[in-house]
Amino acid sequence: MSRFACVLVEHFDAAAIERCEPALRERPLVILNPRADRPNVGGEGGQTARIMTTIEANTAAREQGVRPGMSETEARARCPMLLTRPWVEEYVASARHALLEAALAVSPRIEDGGAGLAYVDTVGLERLIGDPAAIGRRLVHQVRAIGLIPRVGLAASRTAARMAAVNGSGAVTIIPPGRERAALAKVSITTLDLAPDLAATLGRWGVGTLGELAALSREGLAARLGPPGLRAHDLALGLDRDPFRPWTPPPFWEEAQGLEWEIDSLGVLAGVLETVLERLCRRLAAVSLVADSLEIRLGLASGGHHARDVSLAYPMSEVKPMLTLAVLDLEAHPPPAAVTRVAISAHPIRTPAGQGGLWQPPAPAPRNLVTVLARLAALVGADNLGSPVLVDSHRSDAFTMLAFSPPSDHAARGDSPQAGQRLALRRMRPARRVEVETVDERPVRVEARLVIASAGPWRASGEWWDREAWARDEWDVVLGDGALCRVARDRLAGHWYLDGFYD
Repeated sequence: MSRFACVLVEHFDAAAIERCEPALRERPLVILNPRADRPNVGGEGGQTARIMTTIEANTAAREQGVRPGMSETEARARCPMLLTRPWVEEYVASARHALLEAALAVSPRIEDGGAGLAYVDTVGLERLIGDPAAIGRRLVHQVRAIGLIPRVGLAASRTAARMAAVNGSGAVTIIPPGRERAALAKVSITTLDLAPDLAATLGRWGVGTLGELAALSREGLAARLGPPGLRAHDLALGLDRDPFRPWTPPPFWEEAQGLEWEIDSLGVLAGVLETVLERLCRRLAAVSLVADSLEIRLGLASGGHHARDVSLAYPMSEVKPMLTLAVLDLEAHPPPAAVTRVAISAHPIRTPAGQGGLWQPPAPAPRNLVTVLARLAALVGADNLGSPVLVDSHRSDAFTMLAFSPPSDHAARGDSPQAGQRLALRRMRPARRVEVETVDERPVRVEARLVIASAGPWRASGEWWDREAWARDEWDVVLGDGALCRVARDRLAGHWYLDGFYD
């Protein structure tokens, strides 16, 4: 049997602003649309005057009689303590994605029902979470973790679950199987969001509740109202005719914040970055994900943008090390003008749980490791910091620098006592020039110390076409005092060098 949950966040545009400013939740708040124009009745020449209208009001404002569509003046007349905020598309989009991601952490099958609305397929979750009440509580917990206050309804259909969420008195409302029609009978028909002409027609017929609509003849509705009437009848019965459309999360998660003033101080900008990162990290932590890279995009007062890619040495979801990396990067590459908008996007990944090697030293905490790497990059430059990787070349010391990554377990599997003894060459950089006596080109003394055993030569050369051409002989020698070392002869210059010691 199909079972669905509906996660509803009421007054979503206001909830998206409250998510960015939690202190506004307990105060009356309206969201303004400054782009709305109304006729200036007393004006000349049919001119229009720009009047800010409310497009959403939170619960505290609605208790004072404020409703969407009112002008700001009318809303303030009803509620003198009213707070206002402009509508910001980025806030709404981020909150909408955060809601869907929180639902996705509970079930792999969810559907985007619109702003502030998510449907969750709960079939099979009883074995993992528990009864429907436990599933509802888990959804409420996940959504609260990302800064939104939801109401959850559970029923056999998406329509019935939505009606339960809209009209329920508590955080979780459950309609038992087979009770959908009875549970919806007293619900007002306005909750269906019907087309205005269809709602007007049903109103003229005296239909005010879903039970009255469900009691109408289906054949009569088809004859008089056509497909829209049949669809409304299905909704009143709690039936879903539309297919379930699973939602797939985007590859990058973004949080943004517009600014009411221009910022030209890195210290002030760091505070804004921290606020945005906190929202982003709450989303990651709510679904047990981490970020392996960040992109910071700053809107500038000049009209341009300043974008920076911040590499994370270790996947994480902690605010402090991310903020440290971002600030150090912006110190090295400051924006060319004052900042008016901040957006941070992260690439989320799931890190598999694992145990470190028993014979390895404990790895540093990711927060400390990332902070140290960021400070080193600020001192020596990002291009001079990383993990050395040997180049496929005959030159023995040829290497390149890649982005730092901690060593894997495979690299250290031979370090256990059972793996046997291994020699490690401790190379000297730069190599030290030494005096070597030879007999038939074989070293017999190294700086007056007798060579009692030797192996070699290993000859290599290359780049004969360039001024940096090289040719060398390498020898491993055991000296009279027991030292095991490697010496090399530059065959072009005729000089000998102490290349390193074996541990």
